[in-house]
Amino acid sequence: MDRETTTTTAEGAGRDPRRRLPRTDAVLADPRLAGAAGRLGRSLVKSAVTGALERAREGEIPPEAVADAAAAALPETAGGLRPVLNATGVLLHTNLGRAPLSEAAREAIGAACGPTDVELDLATGVRSRRGASVLAALAEAVPDAEAAHVVNNGAAALVLAATALAAGREIVVSRGEMVEIGDGFRLPDLLVSTGARLREVGTTNRTTADDYAAAIGPGTGFVLKVHPSNFRITGFTRSATVAELARLDVPVVADIGSGLLRPDPALPGEPDAATWLRAGASLVTASGDKLLGGPQCGLVLGRADLVRRLSRHPLARALRVDKLTLAALEATVRGPETPVHAMLHADPRRLRERAERLAAGLRGADVDARAVDSEAAVGGGGAPGVTLPSAALSLPGGYAAALRRGTPAVLGYLEDGRCLLDLRTVPAERDADLAEAVRRAGASAAAGGEG
Repeated sequence: MDRETTTTTAEGAGRDPRRRLPRTDAVLADPRLAGAAGRLGRSLVKSAVTGALERAREGEIPPEAVADAAAAALPETAGGLRPVLNATGVLLHTNLGRAPLSEAAREAIGAACGPTDVELDLATGVRSRRGASVLAALAEAVPDAEAAHVVNNGAAALVLAATALAAGREIVVSRGEMVEIGDGFRLPDLLVSTGARLREVGTTNRTTADDYAAAIGPGTGFVLKVHPSNFRITGFTRSATVAELARLDVPVVADIGSGLLRPDPALPGEPDAATWLRAGASLVTASGDKLLGGPQCGLVLGRADLVRRLSRHPLARALRVDKLTLAALEATVRGPETPVHAMLHADPRRLRERAERLAAGLRGADVDARAVDSEAAVGGGGAPGVTLPSAALSLPGGYAAALRRGTPAVLGYLEDGRCLLDLRTVPAERDADLAEAVRRAGASAAAGGEG
């Protein structure tokens, strides 16, 4: 039967209730939807209304519920990215955008959304150096650096160094440090794309300072030292230190990768910018969205003359960051403890207490929840092999999909058929949100026949 035909009952002919659907413009006039149009845009609101009308045509909801359904389907923002509660136990989850920003960084971004003095000296009214206050903050945080420069990510920092210092020349690098940095991108390909030539020295597991020295010549642009931040080689190994390379009388560019500016006792094996600069590195490059805990960006720290060469190279313009990144980076460097630092140094006993408390509350709501010990990881190309004792909520495996699809979306992981939500990566102030998400997921999983 056609949807637009009428039906007949024992009492007589009557119209198909689906013919009583409200007009689209009438639904859009609902105050909730009309108000949302100014915040989200008419297109997104109309899409929600269209979806609700289709549900009514299919008989999923009654016609009088269309406006309510459309209002419930409205996104929180006009952007497509959804907030996710990270319960994976991976502190720097690449698929979730790595470091969560501090409240100070978020406030700084908000303040920088409008016109701002990013390249203006308000005292004199003349143009100033872009992001001067950010560079000053980095100089204060890493006194061993004579100068600093910021680009759009860690790989860009290396590309700029290779282009400005070694285009048409050689970069001497150990075979054991020719890393793949993720998503199929490989460091050798990245560097060669700049016009530099690579001079590989040593072997995969052993490279000495003498190997570098034998390769250095008039065509050497610089020696590259790369911290293998996403893998470990163990056993019969040897690598030259920054201090050894600094004695070779050529610039040493050292990539620490993870963005640690100073030593951290929780990660004794992780290199930091201050230590490598003090050891003699000419330049240190790093990412801002890893252990530093800031926005995605690349840092270049070191000798003033080399930093200036990089910052004045034409490529620097293409790799520069926007005012929002500069604002978030400065607030991260100058501001209070970052979420990454808090997660890294969380007390395992308190994590277990939180897990026990949450599990007890959820069991009271008929959820099969247990508190279990777990292991967290740094992730994001930082501190490979380091595990952090943690605690997690253990739920039936069917909860995983329902949690991902909920609001807020919650991402855990499956282990032995159970869904684990690791609390090291969940801020304590979000425990109530997590518990409510689990309760809703339980109802959803039950409705879908999952246990």
